[in-house]
Amino acid sequence: MGIAVWEQRRGWAVLPQEFPPSISCPVVEAENRLSVMENNEGEGEEIKKTVEADPFVYGVASAGEIGDSRLSISTVPVVSSVEIPTTDWDRLERTVKECTACPLHRTRTQSVFGVGNRAAKWFIVGEAPGEDEDRQGEPFVGRAGQLLDLMLKGIGLQREEVYIANVLKSRPPGNRTPLPEEIATCGAYLERQIELVRPQIILATGAVAAQKLLASTTAIGLLRGRIYRYGTHRIPLVVTYHPSYLLRSPHEKRKAWDDLRLAWRVFHRAPPDGQDL
Repeated sequence: MGIAVWEQRRGWAVLPQEFPPSISCPVVEAENRLSVMENNEGEGEEIKKTVEADPFVYGVASAGEIGDSRLSISTVPVVSSVEIPTTDWDRLERTVKECTACPLHRTRTQSVFGVGNRAAKWFIVGEAPGEDEDRQGEPFVGRAGQLLDLMLKGIGLQREEVYIANVLKSRPPGNRTPLPEEIATCGAYLERQIELVRPQIILATGAVAAQKLLASTTAIGLLRGRIYRYGTHRIPLVVTYHPSYLLRSPHEKRKAWDDLRLAWRVFHRAPPDGQDL
C-alpha cells in the first residue's frame, strides 16, 4: 500500500542512558498552562490567576524561546464550553459519547474517544477522526493508522503500549480541518485524558494537535525539532507530522523519523543526535 517499513539502523542498547546537561535542541517550557509574558504589563499574572483557578478548561499556553522570532505562541487561554468530568475514565468516556456541545454530533456516526493503555508512558495525539475512524470508533485506523503503527514499531513500541487520542472526538464533515471553535470545545476532553494517563512523553502529530497543546499559531515546520514541556507536570512534548500528511508527502518522512528519534532520546534520556539509531 505504499507504506514503507520504519526501522532503526542500530540496536537500542548501544545508546547510553545518561542524558547530558545540554541537549542540542532548544528547550521551550510550557509550565502551569500559561505564557511567560514578561513585557505585557501584568497580563501574564492575570492569566496565571485564572488558569490556576480552573486549569482543566483552558488550552495550554507555552513560553516561546526568548528572542526566537520564529515562534508565535498564543498568550490567550481558550475556554471550553463543555463540563469536563474530573473523576474516572468511565464517566469521561460516557460524557464524550453523549456530547452534543458542537454541531459535529449531528453528522458523526459515533464519537471516537481514544484507545490504548490507560497507564501508557507514551501519549500520541492526532487531529480528528476520519471516515474510517468514524465508522470503527477508534483513532488512527486505515492507511494513516498503519503508518503510525510502523512509525511506533521503528522506535520499539507496539500500538497496545501507547495511548492514542485525537483533539476532536467527532469527525468533521468531509474530513475538513477542525474549526477553532470545535477545537476549543472538544480539546478539553483531550486535556483530561492526558491528565488521567499522566504519560512520560507526548507525541503531537500534525498542526492541529501541536497548536492546540501549545496554544500556538506557529506552523508545524517551525515547531518541530524542539522539546516542549506540557502542563503542570511538565511532560516532555515533541511535535511531528501527521501520518496522513506523510502519505501525501513521502519526502517528509525523513524529518518525521528525526522527530521520532528525538522523542526516543528524550524518553530514554539518551544523548543528543550524533549517530543513527
